[in-house]
Amino acid sequence: MSEVKISAETRTEFGKGAARRIRRDSKVPGVLYGHGGETVHLTLPGHELLLALRTSNVLISLDIDGKTNELAIPKSVQRDPIKGFLEHVDLLLVKRGEKVNVEVYVQTEGELAPGAFLLEHVLNALPVVAEATHIPESVTVSIAGLAAGDSILAKDITLPKGTTLDVDGETVVLQVLAAQAEESEGEEAEGEEAAEA
Repeated sequence: MSEVKISAETRTEFGKGAARRIRRDSKVPGVLYGHGGETVHLTLPGHELLLALRTSNVLISLDIDGKTNELAIPKSVQRDPIKGFLEHVDLLLVKRGEKVNVEVYVQTEGELAPGAFLLEHVLNALPVVAEATHIPESVTVSIAGLAAGDSILAKDITLPKGTTLDVDGETVVLQVLAAQAEESEGEEAEGEEAAEA
């Protein structure tokens, strides 16, 4: 798990106008909360934050006003729906050794059995409980040789040491479906044309 250091400043101006001014300076407004403490309103450097958020469940070491150092993970990220730039970020305060509830992406490796099969990701991300400083970026599942009707349940996925499921083990994560036969539709159309002739 990667840890990224970012310098942040506390902010005292709120509202849409203040948020626009912050974004105009290539910065992002955000909040830091957790552990029953008061919510801290922050201004974060836009480019550095954008790079950090490319890693899922990134651990951010925040240097706030050069005075305090806090660890946080992103909980909610708002982006502009058209341009994609960061509009706001919610950060959850964490401590080393603390367990947190997060979702990790499910990646697949291998090839399905020969034939017309489709792999459906019922869950793109798996809910887990992991230590805040050891959150896995993803879990990898082998789909080698799977055919229609096969599925992979949450309990079938090997998790890194110290990580546990935060979902029922019987939950379907991946399933293999038989592809709809397009050829049969084409044959029907050809049959209709032959009948019309």
